[in-house]
Amino acid sequence: MQEQWLQQIQASQNLTTLDDLRVNLLGKSGLVTQQLKTLGALAPEERKAKGAEINALKDQIALAIEEKKIILEAQALDLRLANEKIDITLPSRPESTGKIHPISKATQDITQYFSQLGFQVFDGPHVETQELNFDALNIPAHHPARQSQDTFYVSGSNDILRTQTSPVQIRTLRNHKPPIRFLAPGRVFRSDDLDATHTPMFHQLEGVVIEEGINFSHLKGALIDFFSWFFENPNTNLRFRPSFFPFTEPSAEVDILWKNGKWLEMGGCGMMHPKVLRNCDIDPDQFQGFAFGMGIERLTMLKYGIDDIRSFYDGDTRWLDLYGFGAQS
Repeated sequence: MQEQWLQQIQASQNLTTLDDLRVNLLGKSGLVTQQLKTLGALAPEERKAKGAEINALKDQIALAIEEKKIILEAQALDLRLANEKIDITLPSRPESTGKIHPISKATQDITQYFSQLGFQVFDGPHVETQELNFDALNIPAHHPARQSQDTFYVSGSNDILRTQTSPVQIRTLRNHKPPIRFLAPGRVFRSDDLDATHTPMFHQLEGVVIEEGINFSHLKGALIDFFSWFFENPNTNLRFRPSFFPFTEPSAEVDILWKNGKWLEMGGCGMMHPKVLRNCDIDPDQFQGFAFGMGIERLTMLKYGIDDIRSFYDGDTRWLDLYGFGAQS
């Protein structure tokens, strides 16, 4: 397998193929990574020898990929230089006007929609305490999301890069007492591979309503109306699947019926867990509420037909000319 993998690396013709091979071999679910996960079943001496062998293989493959990447990047640059020569004797190009990024446009549209329903917008820091990101949200210490393979931990401290915008819920509810409705849009960070549908940094939007007499029907109505408006389809069909989240009870995954009868997951939702309310000094016997969360990238990709999440962050103005909105003032 080692020889076969090294041959595949050398045979890679472009950076996309090489990166797909990297994820397939060294990613979280990669072939080499899977071999490392089998070490726990071995005897100590055998585990030590086998672990050294697999780690050596991992280092060799990583080195081969890096060396091949340097070669392919140089080839791509040479090709680009050859195809994008500029005749400096020509008149200068006119200045182009800027455009609003699709992520910014979607965020603005969503916040404007919910603002008409009485929602305020709050934000919080990207570097968060574990107490606000996990503990106050009823996420116990043994929860898988707190493991290092899912969370970025800040070296030398007990802080993390926030994995969700839910800490804004705790910050807001501890400083603004109900009744209250608010949104928490912003960047979040998770240790994930970079491919067409995943990225270590993405944007999330969470909504919270805390009032007297709130029930699950209010939550369903709010989301049905929102998705119908966002996708400009009054006949939008949603499905609420029972699920589990530590900070809501009951909880549900929200699916939307898309093309060819296919259901697509759009986010999670549920009624605020009484323990979370108590952590914010709110009496759950007096106030009830719901929360929902969704990825802004996924909403934007579906609405505007964008098939690669990496395009949002490439900084290519030619792509922005295709998918951007209007001229910025």
